[in-house]
Amino acid sequence: MKYMRHVTFAAVILTFGALTAHAQLSVLHNFGTVSGDPYQPEYSGIIAQGRDGNLYSTALGGANNQGAVFKITPSGILNVLHSFTGSDGSQPLGGLTLGTDGNFYGTTYAGGTSCCGTIFKIAPSGAFTVLSNNPDGYFPYAPPIQGTDGNWYGTMSSGGALGKGTVYKMTPAGVVTTLYSFDSTHGSGPHAPLVQATDGYFYGTTTSGGTLAFGVIFKI
Repeated sequence: MKYMRHVTFAAVILTFGALTAHAQLSVLHNFGTVSGDPYQPEYSGIIAQGRDGNLYSTALGGANNQGAVFKITPSGILNVLHSFTGSDGSQPLGGLTLGTDGNFYGTTYAGGTSCCGTIFKIAPSGAFTVLSNNPDGYFPYAPPIQGTDGNWYGTMSSGGALGKGTVYKMTPAGVVTTLYSFDSTHGSGPHAPLVQATDGYFYGTTTSGGTLAFGVIFKI
């Protein structure tokens, strides 16, 4: 399982405003200061802005210490929308992406019925649905992104045919198809989210594999 690092300082959400001489920084919320608070957002930690103007993301902690989805207003009022229980996922490391339906999509690194992560969606109201328990891959770090075809695309850091990770496609209904299983030669251990370019291809990186085992940049 993933080794959890412990730090002694509190993570914070920050905003930056450009000034003529220097940038002005304001702390909106100190994680861990309220009972049941999320804390220590890490890795890609993508913050998505909803159609309501509020900001949404994920972090560790929460009411069950399995991670949480939270909403924070531009003025700094934070609300926990969902605290994971383990059976619906654990350790949501990557943050969220906004879908065309107005819901947010993300992954958990662990938990779920397969033990090794979930793909989920959550409405701004907090209505939560597990879409997939990742039958073909394990331990996703990053949230999926929505392609121009309306389907969702992402990476698993492990699993697949050779255990080196996968690229997957998921329908809005939660049907997952493995598009590619990494083989070390073409990369291994993708952690980051994908991006779809104007040529229609998806681009991403792996943390290892390739000619010198230091990772690759790929398109699919």
